[in-house]
Amino acid sequence: MIFEETSLKGAFHITTEPFEDNRGFFTRWFCEKEFKNYGLETSFVQCNQSGTFGLGAIRGMHFQMPPFAEVKLVKCIVGSIYDVIIDVRKDSATYLNWYGVKLSAQTKNMLYIPKGFAHGFQTLEEESEIVYLVSNYYSKEHENGIRYDDKSVKIEWPLQRSKISDKDLAIPLIDKDNFLGITL
Repeated sequence: MIFEETSLKGAFHITTEPFEDNRGFFTRWFCEKEFKNYGLETSFVQCNQSGTFGLGAIRGMHFQMPPFAEVKLVKCIVGSIYDVIIDVRKDSATYLNWYGVKLSAQTKNMLYIPKGFAHGFQTLEEESEIVYLVSNYYSKEHENGIRYDDKSVKIEWPLQRSKISDKDLAIPLIDKDNFLGITL
């Protein structure tokens, strides 16, 4: 695996190195030893799968407040997505900066997202599925988010939005009274 730290400290774009032959391919997408070589947390407690249908559909931007903040390792297994993270760590030099990368089943690349980041994605194909490992359990009381179109962040989505959930549309816009970042 090839680990490249993104412009947001602690977040890594990871490229797998598949072995291919006449039967197909084999690749590793998690190796505790390799992740620990980069100081990355590897205590995952759950694996989730999400299917999204419709070109341009958006999910996000989601995160959990401490003490339920979580690390995520995201991989696209069907189709492709534009995966986006926002740094919500209050004392970070890149607070409210975002990073986006195309993840696809074809390239088999991944995104490692540390605690303190909002996460979401846009589908780049009619059918896309992701799997992701998380380091903490879901807590409804600690869920939070940033709107996909918040002017404080200015995410540049590659496609026009086609679908988004009512729940994600209900996330309030950032202002000094309703969001001050999180402290880990």
